[in-house]
Amino acid sequence: MKLNAKTLAFAGLGAAAFAVSACATTPIAPKTTNLPNFQLEQYFSGKTVAWGVFQERGGALARQFKVEITGTVNGDTLILDERFDYTDGEKQTRIWTIKKTSPTTYEGTAADVVGVAKGTVQGNQLSWVYDVRLPIGKNGLVTTFDDRMWLQSDGVLINRAIVKKFGVRVAEVTITFKKPQ
Repeated sequence: MKLNAKTLAFAGLGAAAFAVSACATTPIAPKTTNLPNFQLEQYFSGKTVAWGVFQERGGALARQFKVEITGTVNGDTLILDERFDYTDGEKQTRIWTIKKTSPTTYEGTAADVVGVAKGTVQGNQLSWVYDVRLPIGKNGLVTTFDDRMWLQSDGVLINRAIVKKFGVRVAEVTITFKKPQ
């Protein structure tokens, strides 16, 4: 998800420009073994629809959105074209290029991602950590996203992203993905 000045104002971050470096987090091993193994490129191939909410640090709802995603797989590379439609009328686009680097690891880039996003799959869970440069101030504001995605047995994918600045939690994003029927 791409944050913007409206979203950050809700989160009480102000418009100061400074950077945060990504802190890779060790994925938590899934406790249930009867769930499907998550394969990022398989799940996101084709069309996917998702709905999400952005919450302030204290839990108050700041924004809601729907995102339509088109995934194209070419060898070990997945291109994700994400089209966000916020309830306040704003529209955003993010295009990810994600490469499978081993049977359980991924790396990804997008225009507003600083450096390379890193992902690790364990069972039905994907841990995905990356920094995003927000268009605030002269040099932008960089925040770290620590996403955890869990694939459910019915094909629903649940994503919880903790947004951090200087290692301190400032917001949370919850997204539910579903393949169209």
